[in-house]
Amino acid sequence: MAGFPTYDAALIAELNAQANAILGVFADRGYGRVEPAILQPADIFLDRSGEEIRRRTFTLTDPSGLELCLRPDLTVPVCRMHVQSGGKYPARLCYNGVAFRHQPGEPERPTQFYQAGAELLGTVDRTAADVEIAGAAIAAIRAAGLSQFDMKIGDLGLFSGLIDALDVPVQWRGRLKRHFWRANYFEALLKKLSQGGASDAQRLLAHLGNLDASDSRLAFEGLMDLIGEPPQGARTREDIIERLMEQAADAAAIRLDEGVAKLIGDVLAVSGPAPKALAQVRKLTKAARVDLEKSLQSMEERLDALKEFRIDPSRVTFAARFGRNMEYYTGFVFELWSRDAEGAVQIAGGGRYDTLLETLGAPTGTSAIGCAIRTERLLAARRRAEGRG
Repeated sequence: MAGFPTYDAALIAELNAQANAILGVFADRGYGRVEPAILQPADIFLDRSGEEIRRRTFTLTDPSGLELCLRPDLTVPVCRMHVQSGGKYPARLCYNGVAFRHQPGEPERPTQFYQAGAELLGTVDRTAADVEIAGAAIAAIRAAGLSQFDMKIGDLGLFSGLIDALDVPVQWRGRLKRHFWRANYFEALLKKLSQGGASDAQRLLAHLGNLDASDSRLAFEGLMDLIGEPPQGARTREDIIERLMEQAADAAAIRLDEGVAKLIGDVLAVSGPAPKALAQVRKLTKAARVDLEKSLQSMEERLDALKEFRIDPSRVTFAARFGRNMEYYTGFVFELWSRDAEGAVQIAGGGRYDTLLETLGAPTGTSAIGCAIRTERLLAARRRAEGRG
């Protein structure tokens, strides 16, 4: 069946040997192996993983009506298991297991794949934890036999800090942050907020947006009474009213300064060798009298600490947009890539996801960062590096 690989004895032996090397690195650093369930409640994946993962998640409904899914990754199942079992903090957990993602229109990409990884939960020093996880991923890939790879980093906290530091209407801050993961929609939203408009519909929305919240809601409820109930399968009446109220508040607010919108776009466009890229972000924000120094220094500390793992900061790529594909990421993110004659392939990645644990029931403010290695991609990269195809 397309997308569902099979494994002969030789391939299983290679994958098992590689997994043992990876898990050995994690074990040496104090990570205990866990085995979460393959079948998971679907809610958290659909609510927090982002559009890219949501549309690739296999879902099903059990006879009682509970919506379930085949796990599309192992981070959420590992964290859910730890929280629900009353696990203590800090916790160092590792795993190796299969995950599933639908690949519409991409039959060459496997629907079923192996993933090995580690999660570091509940530490106090976030910078040290970021470096520990990135270093563990680097060491694991080297222990598996791949010595040459590229590294890419980003920081979702940098974007959040930028929005908080700018003169942006309060209701727009939340929307810009909330839709950052939807790249095309975000760009359109930023343009709309900065350009404004004067159509009849927008003038009506602006008028309604200047009413207090209760009067605005009454007006939209009356409008919905005139229009009638939405068709089955469409957004609910309440969803439509909330969306109209949001649009009315936007139309009534002072438009976003074009200079502010340009700065957001310019910062998000920064990408290149990490030291130079961070210097460019510093230059842009200082010129606009926006203070992101704490976030920039924190990223530079991480870069400097990676030297311990024989990583040259000048060969690390920093991209301000990086990390938009997974909604639960909140801070430092990284990827490791193999590049050869066959092209570039991501073999590992990870990031900080502090708010996810709280969503699962952990105490407020519990920190979390993890990494995942696509072991079949890693094995293929090793084989090519060794001249074995």
